Amino acid sequence: MPEPLANDARVARGTLASGAIAAGLDPRRWPAWLLGALPPVAVLMLAEAAVRLGWIAPHLLPAPSDVLEALVRMLRDGQLSQHVLASTLRVAGGFALGAGLAVLLGALVGLSGFAAALLTPSFQALRAIPSLAWVPLLLLWLGIDEASKVALIAIGAFFPVYMGVASGIRDVDRKLVEVARLRGLGRIALARRVLLPAALPAVLTGLRNGLSLAWMFMVAAELIAASRGLGYLLTDGRETGRADLVLAAIVLLAVLGKLSDGAMAAIERRALRWRDSFGGTT
Repeated sequence: MPEPLANDARVARGTLASGAIAAGLDPRRWPAWLLGALPPVAVLMLAEAAVRLGWIAPHLLPAPSDVLEALVRMLRDGQLSQHVLASTLRVAGGFALGAGLAVLLGALVGLSGFAAALLTPSFQALRAIPSLAWVPLLLLWLGIDEASKVALIAIGAFFPVYMGVASGIRDVDRKLVEVARLRGLGRIALARRVLLPAALPAVLTGLRNGLSLAWMFMVAAELIAASRGLGYLLTDGRETGRADLVLAAIVLLAVLGKLSDGAMAAIERRALRWRDSFGGTT
C-alpha cells in the first residue's frame, strides 16, 4: 500500500476508535453497577450453556433457568415469602442484639486501658471458637426455639463490631486527643467531638462485617430444627435431592446479603461524606 494511503488508513482507524470510546464503548466509562453485573451474568450464561450442552449433569448443577423456575414456583405457593421473612427477622434480631452489646463493650475497651487488659484476652479466645461449636451449648441452654437461633446470630455479629469499635477508638491519633484536652474539652465532649468522628470509619466497617457474618451464622442457626427459613430450605433440598432448591436458597442468601450490605454502605457514605478518601485508579 502506498505510504499516503497507509497513513490515511491509520488515521481512519484512530478516528473510529476515538468515536467508539466517545460513544461509551470504553469499559472504564461504564457505570459501576454495569461493571459489577458482568461477572455474574457471564457465569450464569456459561452455566446455562454447560447444562444444556450436556457438559454437566443437571442433577449436580441445574441450569439457572431451572433455578429461576423453582423460585417462581415457591413465590406462587407463598413459601418463598415465608422463608425470606423468617430468615430476615432472625438476622435483624440477632444483629441488633450482638451489635448493640459489641458497641457498648467495644467502647469500654477502647476508652479504658484497664477494661482492655481485663477483657481483650477472653474476647480473643472466644472469637476463635467456630460457629457450629456453639450449637450444642445453645440447644442445652435455650432449647430449639427462636432464642437459640437469635443467640447464635448475635454471637456471629458481635465480634466484628466489637473489633471495629475497640480498634477504631484506640487508633485515634493521640495528637487530636491532646489538642482537645488543651482546648478544655471534658470526657463527654471529647468522645462526641473527637473520638467518635475519628473512629467512625472503623465502626461502620465493623458493622458491615458484622451484618455479613450475621447472615452466615443464620444458616448455621437454622440447622437447629427450623421449619422455615433459607437454612431450612438448604437442608430440605439436600435431603430430597433437589439441587435446584439448594441453589435457589444460595441465590436468595446472596441477594439478601447484597441488599443489606448495600443499605449499610449507603449509611456509611452518608455518615462519612466529609471524608476525602482515595477511590482507586481506573
